[in-house]
Amino acid sequence: MKYLTKEVRIGIAGVMALCVLIYGINYLKGIHLFKPTSYFYVAFSNIGGLTKSSPVFADGYRVGLVSDIIYDYEQSGKVMVEIDVDPELRIPKGSTAELTSELMGTMKLNLLLANNPRERCAIGDTIQGNVENGLMEKVAQIVPQVEKLLPKMDSILTSLNTLLADPTIPQSLHSLQNTLANLESGSRQLNVLMTRDIPQLTSKLNTVGDNFVTISNNLKQTDYAALLANVDVTLNNIKSITEQLNRKDNSLGLLLNDPTLYENLTETTANAATLLEDLKTNPKRYVHFSLFGKKNK
Repeated sequence: MKYLTKEVRIGIAGVMALCVLIYGINYLKGIHLFKPTSYFYVAFSNIGGLTKSSPVFADGYRVGLVSDIIYDYEQSGKVMVEIDVDPELRIPKGSTAELTSELMGTMKLNLLLANNPRERCAIGDTIQGNVENGLMEKVAQIVPQVEKLLPKMDSILTSLNTLLADPTIPQSLHSLQNTLANLESGSRQLNVLMTRDIPQLTSKLNTVGDNFVTISNNLKQTDYAALLANVDVTLNNIKSITEQLNRKDNSLGLLLNDPTLYENLTETTANAATLLEDLKTNPKRYVHFSLFGKKNK
């Protein structure tokens, strides 16, 4: 134990602390030094800023990370990305990988697993990769179109300011407010009509309809044959009276058809009128009253 001096113990403690530090840093990066992994290579022409220790996902689940990036300095446009994935993950042949950019600009590698349950990639095989247009690239594509729209937007805003500065706008808004108030009043009146007057009118129409039904039933019960027979009898009686008036073998017929009787009645009426007039003029000639007897005229 004479070799475990104070300096040796300090050195051993320092090495152990360094190992723990290295393991902790790698653990925070998602690298498990003592966990077995399977490695594959992904070929890209442009990795878009992908870095080591970037996560690798399959169907949205994290299955590994990027362990190394190898750039071919002799042949441009060729970058090999080494990925370490869970050894339980089986990558079918025909699978691909793509790089997508997240909102903060970081890159993420997604494994697009093919539907091939019979064949799978062996450890160390190369998978074809491609780059998906990220959000920032889509925004960059939209920016030129937005720049083209800016002059039109400026023109629209100028027209809108001119329209708002028109003094007739407040008057139109006031008129519109009055129109809306009138519509509201009309709506209330219509509501009153529908809730109160229409039911009353419907009730009256139902009563009238019931009366028509009653009249119709009464008409159905009427003996039209007897009624028409009575009408025929009445017409025959009128016809008989008319024929009698046209004949001279009765008083009314003589009165209407004999001019002599008419002239005699006229003459008698005239004489009666003359007599009455003379009676009014000389009453003493026709009426004489005396207490002492009649006097000779």
